Amino acid sequence: MNYRRNFLKTTTAACSFSLVAPHLLANSWNVSADPYFENIGIQLYTLRNQLAADQAKTIKAVADAGYKQVELMDVASAPSVVPLAKDHGMTSSSAFFNWEILGNANPPKAAGSVEQCIELATKHGLKYLVFGYIGKGHRETADQIKAIAERSNKAGELCQKAGLQLCYHHHSFEFEKLSTGKTGMDLFIETFDPKLVSFEIDVFWCAIGGWDPIETLKRLKGRVSQVHLKDLEKGTPTIYDEGKVPASAFKEVGAGTIDMKAVLNTAREIGVVQCHVEQDQSNDPVASINTSFKYLAKL
Repeated sequence: MNYRRNFLKTTTAACSFSLVAPHLLANSWNVSADPYFENIGIQLYTLRNQLAADQAKTIKAVADAGYKQVELMDVASAPSVVPLAKDHGMTSSSAFFNWEILGNANPPKAAGSVEQCIELATKHGLKYLVFGYIGKGHRETADQIKAIAERSNKAGELCQKAGLQLCYHHHSFEFEKLSTGKTGMDLFIETFDPKLVSFEIDVFWCAIGGWDPIETLKRLKGRVSQVHLKDLEKGTPTIYDEGKVPASAFKEVGAGTIDMKAVLNTAREIGVVQCHVEQDQSNDPVASINTSFKYLAKL
């Protein structure tokens, strides 16, 4: 499974998909019960193959499904995606960037730089830059994790000076214990400067990594700016290696075992700013994002 992880290596295979008719569900959402509806987002990694086949058609499908914003797979796509989203009445406030910039002690020149990411983000009106992965070979020891956290703190300071917030989005490998007896997530929590680096908590990866999403959110009160909403198939065991997670484990919001209402309530209690739906694997991503939106609209 090749995670986001190599952002702009777009596939040339055109994936067919059917566009589901718009669902006018906004009026059914209890806004007072859930403040995230006004700005509910979709992480575009969900639709990576569709975007490669037809970017304009895909962004329209996201708007038709009812989403209010898009979270970019890579800040480098901002020049093309942000205007398209705006044309369909959606905003863009958050973007991932190449993980090697911070996750690799010696990043290749082609990965770009924090400064370049900041320049693109500010030019296109973004608020969040997200460091969202660490490749194998760069995450196995406590020293590696601590060094990444220190580089993130320095990058977070640059982001702060530019009016941006740096976030870290985890997967499940961070929940496996290292030789020190602590997990990578424990070390990130200890080492990230809360004033400079916040978390984007993904409830699926928490659950499959063996951590309770609700308890994780509570533990990080005041340190989580964004949340990813995706559901986990019943009976899925703890899996730390993201490459070994079966595609069937990824479920539409409401179709799995995670209590999404409790997630949203807790997110509100701890100060989360916004939420994005994501589904890494789906046989029909456009249908899946519609299903997730309709479920959220009924909460």
